[in-house]
Amino acid sequence: HCGPDAIYVSTLGAANGNGGPAGIAMLDHFTYDVLGSWELDRGSQELGYDFWWHLTHDVMVTSEWAKPHQFAHGFLLDEAVNGRYGHQLHFWDLRKRKNIKTVDLGKEYQMVLELRPAHNPVQTYGFASVVLNTTDLSSSVWTWYYDKGEWGVKKIIDIPAQPAAEADLPPALKQFKAVPPLVTDINLSLDDKFLYISCWGTGEMLQYDVSDPFKPQLTGKIEVGGIARKKAHPKSNGSLLGGPQMVEISRDGKRVYFTNSLYTVWDDQFYPDKMGGWMAKLDVNPNGGIEFDPNFFVDFGQARGHQVRLEGGDASTDSFCYPG
Repeated sequence: HCGPDAIYVSTLGAANGNGGPAGIAMLDHFTYDVLGSWELDRGSQELGYDFWWHLTHDVMVTSEWAKPHQFAHGFLLDEAVNGRYGHQLHFWDLRKRKNIKTVDLGKEYQMVLELRPAHNPVQTYGFASVVLNTTDLSSSVWTWYYDKGEWGVKKIIDIPAQPAAEADLPPALKQFKAVPPLVTDINLSLDDKFLYISCWGTGEMLQYDVSDPFKPQLTGKIEVGGIARKKAHPKSNGSLLGGPQMVEISRDGKRVYFTNSLYTVWDDQFYPDKMGGWMAKLDVNPNGGIEFDPNFFVDFGQARGHQVRLEGGDASTDSFCYPG
């Protein structure tokens, strides 16, 4: 992200590419020279992944995925079962570059990935997604908030795993006879009304009304791809591999785009049948509800699309300092 004093770049490992601590590198706005590490006092923070902030409150929030050896060659079940992937959120003093609070969601909540703060700069809440609960293979979404001088976190959405025939599952999942949702991305519309949740494993995109960030209401769902179902798009030539992954929203909230590739070795692990890349678009009902644009489907062939950014701005790029 572009900060007031530098370009901030998230990292996942130490300088030698292994171990930790992970953190944030600062780059000069004009020369792109590396200025150094952002953290001055990281406390107990060891893992990193996403980061966002509440600029007008001088607070940064960071999440946790894994160290390089835990993801570079695929998902490691033993690491997850033993609680070694990330399961904490960290809150920082943005000016002092100091860790002020760490919240542990519990070791069963593995891989705390995407962070989406409210766009309204007056607000002090946001949403974080968790890929996998090792007790039941579910995914979850949490709200962080500021109340009476303290930062807290509360789980607001549980998304269960879905039973599946062993024959329909890749080797990594056969023993479980179920498909985990594997929520790998979330995004929040610019008006802070709708939260979109990518269920990469089950092949679903969910839309929740989060006007009340503690009482989400499911307002829309589409199905495409999925580990077991491999459901087609209206314009695709047959069944599809992969599922909704990185998701982006237009500034007016009317269009949602998503791609299907997570990370090559993880793609190949969960979708081993030579997954190709594709991108789809959804049309949004302003009162709730989503549906495919039947004429928009991009087939990348064997290339795999990941991040989506929209010309002129979107719902996850900008930081806002003043209320609209």
